[in-house]
Amino acid sequence: MEKKTLLILALVVAGAAGLLWWGNASTSGNVEVSDNLASALVAGEDKYDFGTISMADGNAEKIFSITNPTNEDIVVKRIVTSCMCTTAYLNTAQGEKGPFGMPGHGGAGAAISEIIKPGENREIKVVYDPNAHGPAGIGRIERYVDVTESSGATLRLQINAMVKP
Repeated sequence: MEKKTLLILALVVAGAAGLLWWGNASTSGNVEVSDNLASALVAGEDKYDFGTISMADGNAEKIFSITNPTNEDIVVKRIVTSCMCTTAYLNTAQGEKGPFGMPGHGGAGAAISEIIKPGENREIKVVYDPNAHGPAGIGRIERYVDVTESSGATLRLQINAMVKP
């Protein structure tokens, strides 16, 4: 009886350790800035809280304005979101580019080559779909849009909301 109890205990501990490892491994797909290079791009605001939003009301949108305050061209090479429920669009003089989404989850892809001249502005429209996760998607959310320059530096824009049915 003692051996059986120890075996069961060992299996429970091993299972718990496996679940912890799997949980950490499964979050590695989220978009994260891989370096600490600060972006030269500047956002008028880089965080926005929608407050409480209802799934019944549909998508929530926020437009962020970004500026190149330097004396040199900045080339935006990549725009990605942290979750498939969020898409981003870059508004340019030639029109809207996008949608940009989470890597590997559709959209027009993350690659872009947009030159922002000194003193120029661009708008990034962020669209959050509160219905993308179904009924399990209620509660507090925090999503990101990463705008990466050719240098590898990244500007992170963030949206938050409390989602209700």
